[in-house]
Amino acid sequence: MNTDKNRLLEAKEHFHGSDLEKIEKYFGIPKEQITAFGANVNPLGISPCLRQGLARHIDAITTYPDPDYTELRGHIAGYAGCRPEEILVGNGCTELISLFIQIHRPKKALIVSPTYSEYEREVTLSGGIVQYYALRETDDFQLNIEDFCRELTGQAPDLCVICNPNNPTSTAVLPDGMRKILECCQKQNIFVMIDETYAEFAPARTSVSAVELLKEFHNFAILRGVSKFFAAPGLRLGYAMTSNLELLALIRERKNPWTLNSLADVAGSLMFTDREYIERTQELISSERERIYRELSTWKYVKVYRPWANFILVRILKEGVTAYDVFLHAIRQGLMLRDCSTFPGLEDESFFRFCFMMPEKNTELLECLKEILG
Repeated sequence: MNTDKNRLLEAKEHFHGSDLEKIEKYFGIPKEQITAFGANVNPLGISPCLRQGLARHIDAITTYPDPDYTELRGHIAGYAGCRPEEILVGNGCTELISLFIQIHRPKKALIVSPTYSEYEREVTLSGGIVQYYALRETDDFQLNIEDFCRELTGQAPDLCVICNPNNPTSTAVLPDGMRKILECCQKQNIFVMIDETYAEFAPARTSVSAVELLKEFHNFAILRGVSKFFAAPGLRLGYAMTSNLELLALIRERKNPWTLNSLADVAGSLMFTDREYIERTQELISSERERIYRELSTWKYVKVYRPWANFILVRILKEGVTAYDVFLHAIRQGLMLRDCSTFPGLEDESFFRFCFMMPEKNTELLECLKEILG
């Protein structure tokens, strides 16, 4: 590996999970030699049905997609367990986050943190202010539902944002807890945006999704994309689900047409019906999640928090070792994890995160971490 060791030792810049080009330029490591443990993407790669099917449907780009995306919404509904009319598709989860925030134009938003930074950016761009409800390390970053509802009542925001399972903590609110939050918000006339980017990775027997609650509440929307579970970030395919059909009609009136291209439209009919791929993914992640959590739980110099997504948050307990030290040690071996010190609330430089890859790569990373934290 062509690595400039002096540059590694002097490096001070922080990198996000998908910054492979930046890593390549900064450290002189070819991106093809880097295993992206910071990207949180399905290690199986894209669905075989998608890989084969897109080539057969390449002529789709010669026509505009159906502006209502009727067939696509039908496939999403069958996959996610909601009604087609409750679905809005868009150019990745990012566009949908922007659309829902723009339509509500909240004066004040309450966001559960530490979490994804795009929520704050969009609220700020729409002219609102952001307040954070911080998950507590003393609670193992699990959301205290009763305390959170008291905060919602006291703060009276227009919008509440919850990433579930949460990035970067990998903790989750189960449906019964989410029901209490939605009941509280309904009384306060607060709209809730639930980002379920990682919900499909959760243990199959213990779904964390709020989809079933669409039958009970109209004051929330669920947002998902295909970047992580289906390993297809380049498709820019996202979808939102809400039973508030008036809100969906209003958004559709203001939304630009055809923000989802013809190939992404076709892709949905392929990937959402690939049951073998979906089950393989869930089995792989469930097995590796449990194995890695059990292993790290035995280590003296780290603390781990039970994960629900396809990644795990680790706190360093070894004196004199920071998350950046661990990042540098791993990148020397072509293993890129995420230093979490850029997340608000995790700035003490003791937290890092990594996702679950194929078993042999996970074992390689564990051996690497033992060298500095064992």
